Amino acid sequence: MPEIIFNGPDGRLEGRYVQKATEGKPMAMILHPLPQLGGNMNNPVTYQLYQTFLNRGFTVLRFNFRGVGKSQGSFDHGIGELSDAASALDWLQSFNPDAKQCWLAGYSFGAWIGMQLLMRRPEINGFISVSPPANLHDFSFLAPCPSSGLIVHGDEDKIVDTDSVGKMVERLQAQKGIEITYKNINGANHFYNDHMEELDKTVNDYLDERLVVPESPAAKPAPSPEEEPYQDE
Repeated sequence: MPEIIFNGPDGRLEGRYVQKATEGKPMAMILHPLPQLGGNMNNPVTYQLYQTFLNRGFTVLRFNFRGVGKSQGSFDHGIGELSDAASALDWLQSFNPDAKQCWLAGYSFGAWIGMQLLMRRPEINGFISVSPPANLHDFSFLAPCPSSGLIVHGDEDKIVDTDSVGKMVERLQAQKGIEITYKNINGANHFYNDHMEELDKTVNDYLDERLVVPESPAAKPAPSPEEEPYQDE
């Protein structure tokens, strides 16, 4: 899986990128969880989201926020990380100007950053938000939310409580012009230990509904854990 280095707002950013050969293929960008707790682009949930879009024929980018891995800079409490995400999307679009769709997926801290980026980039067609930390960060900026999307949460999450996510979802579902799908995975904690298959099915089922012409999963095996080491959040 090709490693890339591209310019960010505070130095170079490290990523993994696969570009589909066919022009006009949809593209997606994946955002990882909190760097201060070990979150990086090889986090299991982040990596699974990456594979989900890749297997559907998307051109896909995941990258490390500033100060993570080979990415330069230092943690900036979300402000700089939002700039990183904007720069990464600019980079992705520069190589895929004819992409027919643009999707954004984020997990935990990455979901918070992704939802902020969504408000600034009207070209984003849809989003996947996994365990958005609604009890730790203010999501009131989603007024109105510009795009339909999926929000997933585990009902045994001890880091992000279900009530806070549910209230955020209620506010979004009351808005007109968008459709917010909310799925609660029974028994899943914040890290989806022993529930990764359910998370994968939930995301794929939603994409089946949203994509006008669903891409057939590519017969491409995922790299082994030795090839893609990861850290949990």
